[in-house]
Amino acid sequence: MATVAELKAVLKDTLEKRGVLGHLRAKIRAEVFNALDDQGEKPPPLSHENRLINELIREYLEFNKYKYSASVLAAVLLFQNLVNRGDMMGYE
Repeated sequence: MATVAELKAVLKDTLEKRGVLGHLRAKIRAEVFNALDDQGEKPPPLSHENRLINELIREYLEFNKYKYSASVLAAVLLFQNLVNRGDMMGYE
């Protein structure tokens, strides 16, 4: 029968291979950044050009398979509220 340490090692290896641990680490980093951010001060509204640049950077990260960096960037910059580049440029 396997020991607890062996089971932990197999579980950790499996989660790393599936990318789950990397995703969790990225999520934790993003939450730490959000917690450290001054909640009393609102960021200035983004211009149309800055929103487009941010979206291009996010697409670049995803295209090059930097999914953990992209997830941290998305959380920090609140990409959830941004429209995609096709919508901003007037086409799909």
